Amino acid sequence: MAKVLMKGNEAVGAAAIKAGCRQFFGYPITPQNEIPEYMSRELPKVGGSFVQAESEVAAINMVYGAAGAGGRVMTSSSSPGIALKQEGLSYIAGAELPCVIVNMMRCGPGLGGIQPGQADYYQVTRGGGNGDYNMPVYAPYSIQEMVDIIIGSFDLADKYRTPVMICGDGMLGQMMEAVEFPEEDPPAPAEKGWATTGTKGKRKPNIINSLNIIPENLEAHCLALDAKWQKIKKEECRVELIGVEDADVVITAYGTMARIALNARKTLAEQGIKMGLIRPITIWPYPYHAFDSIGKGCKAVLCVEMSMGQMLDDVKIGVNGRYPVHFYGRTGGIVPLQEEIVDKVREIMGGAQ
Repeated sequence: MAKVLMKGNEAVGAAAIKAGCRQFFGYPITPQNEIPEYMSRELPKVGGSFVQAESEVAAINMVYGAAGAGGRVMTSSSSPGIALKQEGLSYIAGAELPCVIVNMMRCGPGLGGIQPGQADYYQVTRGGGNGDYNMPVYAPYSIQEMVDIIIGSFDLADKYRTPVMICGDGMLGQMMEAVEFPEEDPPAPAEKGWATTGTKGKRKPNIINSLNIIPENLEAHCLALDAKWQKIKKEECRVELIGVEDADVVITAYGTMARIALNARKTLAEQGIKMGLIRPITIWPYPYHAFDSIGKGCKAVLCVEMSMGQMLDDVKIGVNGRYPVHFYGRTGGIVPLQEEIVDKVREIMGGAQ
C-alpha cells in the first residue's frame, strides 16, 4: 500500500467511498466543510449521490430514508449541526438502521467558535436524542486511525443495524498526514432483507418505523435494543494502554489530546516520572475495564480534555475510588500545550509525595 498525504477531512471522504458509501447528505459548517466538498466531487465518479440539504435536520432525515432503502450512507457535521441531527438520530436508532455520522467537534456552547474542542462528549456518548438508545462512538487520534475506523464502521453499522459515530475535532480534520488505504475494496455488504427495496411481488412489504404505541411491544423493542447494546459493549469496546502497569501517574485522554499526552510522556520520563496512558478508542461504550490494569504504585490519575471536564465522570467510574483523580483542560478553542500537561503532572506528583 502506498502512502498518500491527505487532509483529515478529505481522508474521511476517501475512506467512506472505499468502504462502499454511495450516498452522502450534509450541510456546510466549519470545521468539516472539506468532507462534503470532497464527497460532492468524488461520489458521482463512482455512481454515488451527493445532496447538500437545506439544513442539518433535512440531511439526517435523508440519511434515514437512504439507510432504510439499504444504502451505505453517511453524513457529517460539527457540534451545533450534530445537535440539530439528534432527533433524526433517535429515529434512526429506533428504526435500527445502519449509517455513519462524522462529527468534527468545534468549541463552546451555542454556535461557539470554529477552533477544535471536545465539549460534545456528553452529547455523543449519552445519545442526545430522546428515548432509550445507544450507538457506538469512536474517537480516533490520527488520520490513519480515522481512515481505518471509518472503513470498519460501515461493516459495524450493518452488522448491528445501528448508527455509528466517529468523533474527531477541528484539529484532526484540518491537519495533514500520510495515510494508507487498502489496495482491494472491502467485500460487498450482504443483502439487507429488511430494507425497503420494493417487493417486486415476491414478498410482503418491509416496514421501517420507530413509532410503537402499544406499551408491551415498545418495551420488548427497547429490551431488544439494550440486548444488542450489551453485545456491542462486550465485543466492540476498544482502548489502547501504554505503560500503565508501573506508572507513577496515569493520564487518560482521547483524540488530539492523547497525541499531546504521549509527547508529555517522553518529557516526564526524562525527568524521572513514569507516566502511563489510557486512550479510549471507543468513547462509547467506554472502556471502564482499562483502569483495572493500573499498577498499585500509581499515585494519581489525570484526565486531560479540551473541555471543562466531561469524560471526567467516566474516568471516576472506571477508577472507582482506587486513586485520586485530577483534571486539566482548556476550552474556547485553546489546545493545551505539552508543557502544561507536564507541569500539571509535576504538581500532582509533588502533592502526592
